[in-house]
Amino acid sequence: MPRFDLTLLRAALGARPPSRVAAVPPLREAAVALVLAPDGSGDVSLLFIKRAEHPLDPWSGQIALPGGRRDPADPDLLATAMRETAEETSIVLTARDLVGELDDLSPVSPHLPPLIVRPFVFAVPAVPAVRLSPEVADHLWIPRRYLIDHLREEQVTIRDRTLVVPGYRTGPHFIWGMTERIVTPFLQISSQ
Repeated sequence: MPRFDLTLLRAALGARPPSRVAAVPPLREAAVALVLAPDGSGDVSLLFIKRAEHPLDPWSGQIALPGGRRDPADPDLLATAMRETAEETSIVLTARDLVGELDDLSPVSPHLPPLIVRPFVFAVPAVPAVRLSPEVADHLWIPRRYLIDHLREEQVTIRDRTLVVPGYRTGPHFIWGMTERIVTPFLQISSQ
């Protein structure tokens, strides 16, 4: 099992310039926070949220990372990630908690909004209390060591289509789609 070392992770993220995509209209900008907290074993757990069920939300009911679209008042995407995390979970992140950034990505489905999503990695010193907004139905702290060994393919049904996609099964939850596309590279980087 690869040991977790925050200093090495910070260096690894700093040594690789993240891939960036220009947000040319109609693309809109969004940001998410991959929040790490110590789990008591010398490793970390990652924070996930379960989005509330809502008929107008294309990610309704899915497991995700805290985050959302950039507000015109946000000075940058880092501010977006911190604001959205505070709004959805009540966890207040600061620039001191920032470990690094991952590559920009966009949804691959034409049925999803045209977004560029920037993932930011944060580390907090202890598992914080979480108070969920109405946009969020639940939250999960999942150990990194568990995720490293549990990438698999499963069938998901979305908009009456069944797809076989990579993801992480944890109990009744399946982490897939854009969230899997953020978590998998993070796990690879954090395991080097």
